[in-house]
Amino acid sequence: MAASPIVTSKRREEAVRGVRTEVVCTAFSNSILVVVTQYGKMGTLVYVNPDTIGDNVGRPSLSTKVLLGKDEPLVHVCAKNLVAFVSQEAGNKPVLLAMALKDKTMEGIQALREVIRSCQVW
Repeated sequence: MAASPIVTSKRREEAVRGVRTEVVCTAFSNSILVVVTQYGKMGTLVYVNPDTIGDNVGRPSLSTKVLLGKDEPLVHVCAKNLVAFVSQEAGNKPVLLAMALKDKTMEGIQALREVIRSCQVW
């Protein structure tokens, strides 16, 4: 009988709106790690946590906390838009997001979400 891996991880590299992008998703027992880079570095680390008190629609709201890097409003917006679906689809697990982005436009974020979805490990 073959042993299953301790953690499951998937990696994908592709051009997103003309920018070389790497995405790595790793599932741990208590959280998901998502690395999205257009610089070849981990960049800013953001902890995205589903709050226990949900909104009116029954979905938990997400809180974000910058652990390393520049703490500015655009970082929080990008983080929520990139990985909210990851947390929800993983059973409301927290997500640790490492991101180093050149393209922070809404179109770029939407394209990045699809690359993240293609690396689904949750």
